[in-house]
Amino acid sequence: MRNGQRIAIMAGVSAAVVSVVGFGAYSMLGDDEDDGRGTAPAASDGRPGDTEEPAGPPSEEEVRAASEAFLTAWAAGEPADAARLTDDPEAAGAALEALSADAAFTALALEPGEPAGDQVPFAVEAVVSYEEEEPAELAWESALSVVRDADTEEPVVAWEPAVMHPDLADGLRIETGPLAEVPPVEVLDRNGAELTAEEFPALAPVFAELGERYGEQAGGSAGAETRIVDAEGGTVASLLQLSEPTAGQVPTTIDPEIQRAAEAAVAEGGHSAVVAVQPSTGAIQAIANNPADGFDTALEGSYAPGSTFKIVTASLLIDRGLAAAGAAHPCPQFFEHGGWKFQNLDEFDIEGGTFADSFAASCNTAFISQAPELGDADLGNHARDVFGLGLDWQVGVTSMDGTVPTQSDAQMAASLIGQGAVRMNPLTMASVSATVQSGTFRQPYLVPADFDDRQLAQAPRGLSADAAAELRGLMSRTATSGTAAEAMSGLGGDIGGKTGSAEVDGQEKPNAWFTGYRNDLAVAAVVPESGHGGEFAGPVVADVLRAAP
Repeated sequence: MRNGQRIAIMAGVSAAVVSVVGFGAYSMLGDDEDDGRGTAPAASDGRPGDTEEPAGPPSEEEVRAASEAFLTAWAAGEPADAARLTDDPEAAGAALEALSADAAFTALALEPGEPAGDQVPFAVEAVVSYEEEEPAELAWESALSVVRDADTEEPVVAWEPAVMHPDLADGLRIETGPLAEVPPVEVLDRNGAELTAEEFPALAPVFAELGERYGEQAGGSAGAETRIVDAEGGTVASLLQLSEPTAGQVPTTIDPEIQRAAEAAVAEGGHSAVVAVQPSTGAIQAIANNPADGFDTALEGSYAPGSTFKIVTASLLIDRGLAAAGAAHPCPQFFEHGGWKFQNLDEFDIEGGTFADSFAASCNTAFISQAPELGDADLGNHARDVFGLGLDWQVGVTSMDGTVPTQSDAQMAASLIGQGAVRMNPLTMASVSATVQSGTFRQPYLVPADFDDRQLAQAPRGLSADAAAELRGLMSRTATSGTAAEAMSGLGGDIGGKTGSAEVDGQEKPNAWFTGYRNDLAVAAVVPESGHGGEFAGPVVADVLRAAP
């Protein structure tokens, strides 16, 4: 076998490609007089070599002939033929088939060296053509040995994965594929500037989900490489990098100033979560959880919202003509419904008060006293049809969009004050305040809908202008002289608020809730197992509202 001579065969492309990459034709055996083809006889089954009573190790000519036949079949893209020329056709066939399928080689040239006993070194040059990447050349050195087949005694290639590449072993293979599972993304704020986890650590889980969800459509590239991988697909060694990953861009509605305020607000306490929504658009302007790397309570939490849900119940009562802000409304110490005796905090009552008085003081019995006038499904239907709660929101990331199930008797009554089986989170309660402030439900969203052609949820009907004005009046009074006044103190502009303290069985302290708005910003927060909403969740909301223009 002569140095410098090559076997160059194509796999699925025309011979013209060979000349482009500079690979020559093959000529491996013999000398000038016999045209380089050798004189080793062929066995009856197509294997080269003398099968008549071989003695000892394969001869030099047998080594040359067996290696030529194997390398020629391999380079020609005929793995089954090449495998039959080894001492383990099944394993060799599977490995060579996998190489052909996985490595994206479109041309292969093999340059044998001089045999040394039964060993034949050879150089490999491959053209890698993967999807839209520019074709690239990959070269390496390998070697094979020729032995006698245990059954036929014919000269064959001793099969081992290292024949294909010296770094291969059992369970390893060569593949060409993307460097990353999905292309990386840059997440942009509402102004088009990049948001980073270093600057906004509370958004790190959101960034991760946006990358997984939008990586393929954000305009980036995952990069590509040829590599050795194990049975699980893990990279053992990189052989050739075809391209670097490039980041696509995902737009969001995050306002960096409001986000900073939200992260600072939750950092001051323990476990807490807050969301800020723009009422005029539904754009989510801030999301923050403490701890930042824990469960996403802000968007996916499922908690009883307590008295903050009285906003929705008040809307239902006003809609049904069962309450009006300036009209007299009962607020007794106790009210029994469905076999359960309900009471107010510290068993207070309001004699001769109005519904506005009861709302500002967060009187439980003022709402529960209307349970006999309502059907079991009325609250859930109103929450869905007017406030969009329980519809399928398309936020751009995973969210829990509110649950107001149909209940009866005492559980229905409890739902009127945000207990029972009602479940909300800061996202949904910020949306409730946003709906009151603007008079219209606009589904909150983090990624603009036109980025991926999502359809945002639409509420079947909106608040009437009169009902919206009445609800704003109730929330404004609560923010200035009711249970929300202390937290909202010092905030100017168009403001409204509502407190909530949700009792949980087996929990010593209630979950603190607060939701409110200032101008074109609505915010809600929960501080689990802390105490009264105005004391623990109120300052979180107020700090974020101060960032509103």
